[in-house]
Amino acid sequence: MIAEDKLTELTAWLAGAGLAGESELALVTGFCERAVAAGVPLARAQVFIDTLDPVHEGRLFRWGHDASLPPEQGYGRTSQIVASGTSEPAFVPAAPHAEAWRSSPFYRMRETGESLLRRRIPAVDESEFNVLPELGASGHTDYVAIINRFTAAGTIGEMDCLYSSWSTKEAHGFGPEHVAALQRVAPFLALAIKSASLARMTGTLMQTYLGRDAGRRVLSGRIMRGVADRIDAVIWFSDLRGFTRITDTMPAQVIPLLNDYADVIVSALHGHGGDVLKFMGDGTLAIFTAENRERACAAALDAAVAARDGVTKLNRRRATDDLPTTDMYLGLHVGEVFYGNVGSTERLDFTVIGPAVNEASRIAAMCRSAEQPMLVSTAFADVGNNKGRLVSVGRYALRGVSRAQELFTLDPGVAV
Repeated sequence: MIAEDKLTELTAWLAGAGLAGESELALVTGFCERAVAAGVPLARAQVFIDTLDPVHEGRLFRWGHDASLPPEQGYGRTSQIVASGTSEPAFVPAAPHAEAWRSSPFYRMRETGESLLRRRIPAVDESEFNVLPELGASGHTDYVAIINRFTAAGTIGEMDCLYSSWSTKEAHGFGPEHVAALQRVAPFLALAIKSASLARMTGTLMQTYLGRDAGRRVLSGRIMRGVADRIDAVIWFSDLRGFTRITDTMPAQVIPLLNDYADVIVSALHGHGGDVLKFMGDGTLAIFTAENRERACAAALDAAVAARDGVTKLNRRRATDDLPTTDMYLGLHVGEVFYGNVGSTERLDFTVIGPAVNEASRIAAMCRSAEQPMLVSTAFADVGNNKGRLVSVGRYALRGVSRAQELFTLDPGVAV
């Protein structure tokens, strides 16, 4: 028997938990526990929803599974992305989960437009879906799959529905009242999960397109034009050697090349506490917030060493694959900058501006003339014991900077 008062409590709990910002996994766990208390004999549940994420197509949440399986995980692409106007995938590998998706009950339901699919276990046709023999082997007797679809206005990217599956080990399977109860309360779960997933997705997109720290600041409410903080920071400005030549002679290689080198450079920056603010073609602008200048400069030098090592390894791999290779030019400077929103009322950029940013850009551009892969300013070299890791390359006049200054690079004779 279904306890109607418990089902009412379940829907009220979902509304409260959704408003409180509970995670998707907490929502699924709480839902299953309360559904069982209401008389629905659940033994296992899976809930998943697509999202907008540069790595994962969506996220899966489990309840009642073997402890060896993670209760929450992202899943990869189930289909290839094709560039507009072309018939071939653009720089996207074969979708790793396409086969599993096409053999799932949910793929069938997407094709037929069904919202409910039920199979008793053992099924009449055990080969119909891969999940059925697995469930039978672990003692399950009944399986229900539900799709709760969103309207077109409520769809974002591939996030157009919530998928859920429910199984039981009761000897007689689910009763009609159990299936009806699941159908009644699943839309409430879908709404709560969608709310939590949208919050997660917003944070992911902010950090992906604005950078980690800038994304957090925008989400905290710093969205008005002209709102900027005056901060002390190490400014990192890097670009790739010979990029124009590669663009002109091998245009099909440009995006894969940029992605490979960006992976190395961004990993080095993030690994040492830097924040990437933007990509400008082959250029990368990043900062190390300098509450403590000595620590920030040391972190930037460590990131520079890691990036150079990473580029060397990447070049060996790309050369083995007969792909074009390049190198990184890097300028480092430290100074006061304005950090915040710049732009029009309709289009803003969260970035750093100020003379120190311009100077870092000029220093990076000087790498070519000085024939050095990396140059740092006098202001940077004068911080702490930085000069113990650096060597002077002479005085240079920087375009747009009033006075010539001494520039430095990493000392190859010092362990870094």
